Amino acid sequence: MSSNKYVAAIDQGTTSTRCIIFDHDGNQVASGQFEHEQIFPQKGWVEHDPIEIWDNTRRAVGSALADSDVASHDITAVGITNQRETTIVWDKNTGEPVYNAIVWQDTRTSELCAELSGDEGPDRWRKTTGLRINSYPSGPKIKWILDNVEGARERAEAGDLIFGTIDTWLLWNLTGGAEGDEGHPAVHATDVTNASRTLLMDLETLQWDPELCKAMDIPMSMLPEIRPSLGDFHKVRARGSLSGVPIRAVLGDQQAAMFGQGCFRPGDAKNTYGTGLFLLLNTGTTPKWSDNGLITTVCFQIEGERPVYALEGSVSMGGSLVQWLRDNLQIIPNSGQIENLAREVPDNGGVYIVPAFSGLFAPHWRPDARGVIVGLTRFANRKHLARAVLEATAYQTREVADAMVADSGVEITDLRVDGGMTMNELLMQFQADILGTNVVRPKNIETTATGAALAAGISVGYWDSLDVLRQDENATTVWKPKMEQEKVDTLYAEWQRAVKRSLNWEYDAD
Repeated sequence: MSSNKYVAAIDQGTTSTRCIIFDHDGNQVASGQFEHEQIFPQKGWVEHDPIEIWDNTRRAVGSALADSDVASHDITAVGITNQRETTIVWDKNTGEPVYNAIVWQDTRTSELCAELSGDEGPDRWRKTTGLRINSYPSGPKIKWILDNVEGARERAEAGDLIFGTIDTWLLWNLTGGAEGDEGHPAVHATDVTNASRTLLMDLETLQWDPELCKAMDIPMSMLPEIRPSLGDFHKVRARGSLSGVPIRAVLGDQQAAMFGQGCFRPGDAKNTYGTGLFLLLNTGTTPKWSDNGLITTVCFQIEGERPVYALEGSVSMGGSLVQWLRDNLQIIPNSGQIENLAREVPDNGGVYIVPAFSGLFAPHWRPDARGVIVGLTRFANRKHLARAVLEATAYQTREVADAMVADSGVEITDLRVDGGMTMNELLMQFQADILGTNVVRPKNIETTATGAALAAGISVGYWDSLDVLRQDENATTVWKPKMEQEKVDTLYAEWQRAVKRSLNWEYDAD
């Protein structure tokens, strides 16, 4: 493969959209990135504007190409990775969304999910889908749109409305949208990793389950075709910056990060510190069911091969808690300043923050929980709050890691980490202390985009091995536990006390 050829990744996240171009050595040649608005219409509601996301995608691609002086015909393939569960319903004839995208963090469907759970409880469909019935997956969000947007259900039953997670929305628009492209209709498809987050797909058959669709009253005509993560998703439309480039991979963001970290073998695990926190463990080609509050998901599937599965612990508030400290409380001018502020005090001053802004996800799954700050005294100041924010991230990761060890029986001796928060060395050292294990950060922390690019490149033969971009062990940074065990136990016990204070707030749950 010629050295002047490249691969591109479109990384559509919760707060921004990026396009990154990679060369054959896996180096980032250029990137473009644009943030989009976070819309909060009511308490617990989180939305995005799908049109803004599509516009920002085009801008990010154009910016990356211009920055690198690379032409579209020099791009051999593009991969898409995306925030998962975020739900869009749009008119296939016009391309117009009928409502804003309902974001994965949104909790408006909590009561609906309680109704769907019935007497069997939230685990009613877990052996089919790997998921608990709650406000996290896409299915209940689709039902909410159909039930609450005027005329939506009638239009859906008439075959005019279609659904997609963000990957499907981008893929449909990239391949032509309502107009199609050169006689080819736009591709309405998703991959197995994103489909596994809907509460509508059977994990074993990798197909939409008619009984689940019926239970949620969702017309199956709305649903995209499910395809392997690495395979043929057609090519980018003739008009546009990546004209004619084949789309060869689609992966949910956390599965893409697994790819970017080289977690291809059973037992490989990583934790991503992004908007939320996501710890995944590769469990091989057989799905493993959790007894400790984790979910079962598809890790990836290469066309023509069996799918690979993972256990996942999902936490809704990670980096977004730092954003809350910056934007809502205005305690720090920018996210990078939190480490400096937190370092000005030796400890948290007895302050703990439980960021249950959207309830608690894994391993608790308590939609009734809400955020609390406990342990406040006149001694506490903004420096202690900053430190408590960082520590909450580490405590939540410890909870998920403990559940993962209990489910798998495999001790985590080295936790691979990625995401923007991993540049915070105070947090990484505290994480190692609280976990009692090494925390390992690769030189390249942008593993989500790297994973999407790697998957696309592998799919077209740009690279010929999954080992091609394995992290250079000499380029990693390792934090080792230093804190005395007695202190670790005391801090973690206090955190668990704080978590109990957050429960039963939104309503009196049994």
